[in-house]
Amino acid sequence: MSTDDPSLPDPQTLFEGAPCGLVVTKEDGTILRSNQTFSNWIGFDSQALVGRRFQDLLTMGGRIFHQTHWAPLMQMQGSVAEVKLDVVHQDKRIVTMLLNGVRRAHASGAFYELALFGTTDRDKYERELLNARKLAEELLSKKMAADAALLDAQTQLNLAYEKAKRRASFAEQMVAIVSHDLKNPLTAIKMASDILSRGQRTAKETRMLGHISQSADRAERMIADLLDFALARVGRGIGISPTPLDLHSFVSQSVDELRVAFPEAKLLHPSIGTGAALLDADRVQQIIGNLVANSVAYGDLTQPITITSRLEDDQAIVSVQNHGPVIPESLIAVLFEPMTRGTETDSNVRSVGLGLFIVREIAKAHGGDVSVSSSQEDGTVFSVYFPLGATAL
Repeated sequence: MSTDDPSLPDPQTLFEGAPCGLVVTKEDGTILRSNQTFSNWIGFDSQALVGRRFQDLLTMGGRIFHQTHWAPLMQMQGSVAEVKLDVVHQDKRIVTMLLNGVRRAHASGAFYELALFGTTDRDKYERELLNARKLAEELLSKKMAADAALLDAQTQLNLAYEKAKRRASFAEQMVAIVSHDLKNPLTAIKMASDILSRGQRTAKETRMLGHISQSADRAERMIADLLDFALARVGRGIGISPTPLDLHSFVSQSVDELRVAFPEAKLLHPSIGTGAALLDADRVQQIIGNLVANSVAYGDLTQPITITSRLEDDQAIVSVQNHGPVIPESLIAVLFEPMTRGTETDSNVRSVGLGLFIVREIAKAHGGDVSVSSSQEDGTVFSVYFPLGATAL
């Protein structure tokens, strides 16, 4: 396209209104010409700049840099690119610019053609970039510190957990060993008590033998609970040996035995439904005994304790109801945990707080579960659910 194309601005207009500052100097820096853009940026009239040395417009640091760096580069390699300079505005403020320059030789001599660009937006971007980088580095440092602290905390927690687990395992094994070893002397005490009770005894001796027998029975229940607890926590859970049972007949027989053990309580046994189930008789009897003992310990003995056996389509249910004080909701949530009791009231039939835990473990061993509800109107009801399904007859 010809430079005389009338659709283009004339060269003078292009020079004066270029989007960058344009300056032409001699080799010694004397300004021969500058455009209006450069004049506007530094506040000087274009004519006032003619004859001044370009380096005189710079700050002291800029003059030193001109003399030691970019002026020698212009002499040696004939150009410089993106040299950052601080130019002093007419009102004495500093204007930072980037300079690109070339040295051109003409018939009349060599000249420097300089193009200058404002850096305000670039400086702002660079500052934001630096701030972002600094923030990222700070966040990374904090994250690394947090990761290190977390790793240390996890290590300490793992060590504490392993230590606590070893202690718990040792304690539970000791409970199992001691409980097992207590069975032999306890059996001897019961046998001696039974033998002594067969002879002629005074009323006082009979009462004392009765106390011995009751205490031995209580100790036996406590030992059984401790052994089951140790088995559940140290071993693989409570073992069961299911056999076909006539549920209602079996529960009725268990209730009859409990009437002898708890003569002060009135025990009722309603039954619902017909059929049989595949259950471990000894373990189910243990469930009923624990729940009845719990009801005797915490219930109102002026009202009956009801042991209900129920057979439905897919499950067998054994429930024990008493009319003692209502159990708080906060306690119900942890009632089946070991060493948990419904009250601090003492009782001769109370165990060591493992009875309900054992009940739940036996139910789980059968594939079942337990629940409890407690209200002023309906009393407290513990229900144990045994699935029939594959275990039904």
